[in-house]
Amino acid sequence: MKVDYIIVGCGIAGISFCEQLKENNKTFVVFDDKSQLSSTVAGGLYNPVVLKRFTSVWKSKEQLALALPMYQTIEKSLDVKLDYKTPVYRKFASLEEQNDWFSASDKPKLAAYLSTKIKKNTNVFLKADFGFGEVLNTGRIDVAALIKAYKAYLLKSNLLFEDAFVYANLKHEETGVEYLNIKAKQIVFSEGFGVTKNLFFDSLPMVPTKGELLTIYAPDLKMDFVLKGAVVLIPLKNDNYLVGATYDWDDTSHDITLKARETLLEKLKAMINCEFKVVNQVAGIRPTVKDRRPLVGKHNMYNNMYVLNGLGTRGVMIGPYVAKQLFNFIEKNEPLEKEVDISRFTS
Repeated sequence: MKVDYIIVGCGIAGISFCEQLKENNKTFVVFDDKSQLSSTVAGGLYNPVVLKRFTSVWKSKEQLALALPMYQTIEKSLDVKLDYKTPVYRKFASLEEQNDWFSASDKPKLAAYLSTKIKKNTNVFLKADFGFGEVLNTGRIDVAALIKAYKAYLLKSNLLFEDAFVYANLKHEETGVEYLNIKAKQIVFSEGFGVTKNLFFDSLPMVPTKGELLTIYAPDLKMDFVLKGAVVLIPLKNDNYLVGATYDWDDTSHDITLKARETLLEKLKAMINCEFKVVNQVAGIRPTVKDRRPLVGKHNMYNNMYVLNGLGTRGVMIGPYVAKQLFNFIEKNEPLEKEVDISRFTS
């Protein structure tokens, strides 16, 4: 078999790059062994504001301009609902936080996203004496549905190999690479935290950050917006809500923990005062980087080998943006932005 690209990893990064290849009529196959779970346990929010500090997300406007049309295209082509336009409310803990919000809303990069009207709390089951600030142009991508539908499409098209990628079996040739019986012009590694076991890119400064999420059933809550307080509370279907997430820099297992459950529940109870039941708990390792920028670029020895990784906590926004950068870098010789280019660590 001959293709233009081999892609290793079918999370948000890998799917975003697949969409670039499809758009430009490039052939490809994907390897994914389901070992990395960061995308499947992601909350999937797209929100252009860092709500802890009331600052703008890096390149948020440019990211959203690429990301939302990409998910819309996938929705149409795969007949799956992915994009839920959901407002995000920031719970205020004090009058000082309200004032900080108003100050932030005057900043040019934030004016289009921060409503200047304080939302009063009218839900008796929410603890929010100082009300909320509303973030505009927000929503949630159902990442689990995205990956499930995309893998089904790849399998049906005979483009997905659900096998572990054995790096030692990769052969380098002048015109590309060969893996088993597949010859490709290029190979792109998008395996998330799994890159730490990648013989070619394991020196990159990946900082694994474990995150755990709960799903609760709260029939009395009746909340139709995302709420950011001590935790993030995300409405799902049928009175279910995601609660998350934790950050653990020491544990790199995919096992759920009692400690994370108790931490999330303690913070949740400071935000709501209705009965609820925990119906699920999941864990995954986020591929984060010390400077909070993705890892994109070419191997320093092999011209046909690339990495697309380190999307961190805002993968649904930044994935399509850096995937397009990498494609243009490979196919059009356009330079990568210095903030994402792995040469910042390897040169």
